[in-house]
Amino acid sequence: MADTYSLIGAFYSKPSPPLPPFFLKTPKLPLHFPSNSMAAHCHCSSNPRPSQPSLLVFSGGTAFNGVVEELKKLTVRVAHVLPVSDDGGSTAEIVRVLGGPAVGDIRSRCLRLADESTSEALAVRRLLGHRLPINPQQAKYKILEGEHSLWEGVSKPYRETIRAFLAYFQNEILRRPNESFCFSNGSIGNFFFAGARIFFQSLDAAIFLFSRVSDIPAESLVLPVISTNDRLTLGCELWDGTIIRGQNEISHPTNIIGPVDKGRSSVPALPSRIKRVFYMSSEGTNSLHEVFPTVNQAVLDQLSNVDCIVYAMGSLFTSLCPSLVLLGIGEIISSKSCPKVLLLNGSHDRETSGFSASSFVTAITDALNRTYGNSHNCLRNLPSQYINTLLVPKDGEIPIDIQSLSSQGIFDVVIVNSIHDPKVGTIFDPVSLINALGNVVSRYTRTKD
Repeated sequence: MADTYSLIGAFYSKPSPPLPPFFLKTPKLPLHFPSNSMAAHCHCSSNPRPSQPSLLVFSGGTAFNGVVEELKKLTVRVAHVLPVSDDGGSTAEIVRVLGGPAVGDIRSRCLRLADESTSEALAVRRLLGHRLPINPQQAKYKILEGEHSLWEGVSKPYRETIRAFLAYFQNEILRRPNESFCFSNGSIGNFFFAGARIFFQSLDAAIFLFSRVSDIPAESLVLPVISTNDRLTLGCELWDGTIIRGQNEISHPTNIIGPVDKGRSSVPALPSRIKRVFYMSSEGTNSLHEVFPTVNQAVLDQLSNVDCIVYAMGSLFTSLCPSLVLLGIGEIISSKSCPKVLLLNGSHDRETSGFSASSFVTAITDALNRTYGNSHNCLRNLPSQYINTLLVPKDGEIPIDIQSLSSQGIFDVVIVNSIHDPKVGTIFDPVSLINALGNVVSRYTRTKD
């Protein structure tokens, strides 16, 4: 499109719109939220569907997205728990200039859950999913015109709400004249999300607003594993003692600003396998700078009450483990009697080169037990207390070492139909995966009854 940048327009060409009456007056969208009880305020349904199983899914923002739409057919009662330590792509630029937690993975999952039943819902989803072109010179000072064709189909209340927070985001950028913000490949959804988070000074409130604007089902929760306004930095320790700082440096090192290619790219191998991941201070460089953030209480509340726990496929150490190493997660999972399902990757990546299925189980167990962290906070639970079922994509690369799995107490291994993705290799067939997951939950429910 020749006029791509009229989507956001020159900041000074129109005054920043005030927060619209639609947003300020509706009693369903308060301006202040008690952060510890956000889940209760965000998603209370007047028409609950108890016949649908309730799931909690630990995942990152990419691999599991491909099955979210199919999962809705099984249940919408899903708590999606995501890390907020991603420092790659356009998210990195927002964190660099404005600070705060990374919102890219959360925004990505919210868009996947967004309503598609009306033309306006599709228009909002298309708008918030749009990325600017590469050339930063054209995009740098443009953010608010609202006359691009992508705004077509978006009604005035939604238009004013979205534009208000895009304007607030741009204003925050302009308040930092010593920082040069690069809009290259930037996500409109990330800009909107960041503007809302800074305005409310609450990540939970920003998620709530985004959920309302994109009309996510009331029973579907998108939960940051850590609810914070601070920047979080992920670190990892390799078995050879090397410390790597930053999620992107661990998983997909690149100097390119824009979407991170998480496919089978030619990134250099790690010098040694990963021993553990941990959080470190934003300026830290080694394990002496380790910090211990508190898990989001809403995650613990959901974890205590769901019918099934799922560890999704994706980057093992940078998507799953950042959620699992937090105090309280391992304690609750080990105490529950329910399906605890690992969705095994179909191929190796930089983090899991040479891994077998039992290696994945060991890594998850060590993360939940905090085996290599503070010795005073370590657990000694068995692998079978955290995982009791493996769903494995047919013809995947990861060796299924049945004997080792059996020694870990895991005997339920289900082969699921797969498809070939040219970017990442073997992946689950979404329909077959959700059918298999539904069968696991149903089988457990019948046994329990």
